[in-house]
Amino acid sequence: MTLKEKIDAYKEDFNARVPEETREIMLRATEDLRKSPQMLRTIKVGDIAPDFSLKNFNGAEVALSDLIDRGPVVLVFYRGRWWPYCNLELEALSAAADLFSKFDATLVLISPQLPEHNKAIANDKNLPVDILSDLGNEVAARYGLKYQMPDDLIAIYQQFGLDVPEHNGDDSWTLPIPATLIIDNEGIIRFADINADYTVRPEPEETVQALKRIV
Repeated sequence: MTLKEKIDAYKEDFNARVPEETREIMLRATEDLRKSPQMLRTIKVGDIAPDFSLKNFNGAEVALSDLIDRGPVVLVFYRGRWWPYCNLELEALSAAADLFSKFDATLVLISPQLPEHNKAIANDKNLPVDILSDLGNEVAARYGLKYQMPDDLIAIYQQFGLDVPEHNGDDSWTLPIPATLIIDNEGIIRFADINADYTVRPEPEETVQALKRIV
């Protein structure tokens, strides 16, 4: 199954279980973000990628500048282990990790989760990729991707038992807008898939084809 097919199957099951009024709140939040000025301020193809240095789940510092010295970087903003759509994408990316390495590209994820939660998901799924902790979504903000959840959506998440503050170590209720970026060895964004709709994710093969064109 493709990533889209897996997401569509999850959505169908989710919609069958969740009351219509709840789904309407979630859809409205997505549509509000889509129409908001923030989507015009996200990082774009041709921009210089802001450098950063973040810790991975083993406590090692990882700097973007060091990664791009070795080749292109595929940078994916990942909300957390508590979010099914992100985990479906994570599984698909992990399965395609060898395809990225053929182009000497480094695949790395950025998440606002505390390192222990990133380590837990990495161990659970035996991930071949690094997950970096962007506490407070500070790097996401520099990329124009920091999203402040509205109060009615927060209430829905709380009803679902999704404890975002516990995972992120703060009570800001901010998340990254899901994004997949390819950064070349000069630090320039050469590909950007950024979508206000968190249920829409690029197929790993599409990202690989973009990488191939760039290389």
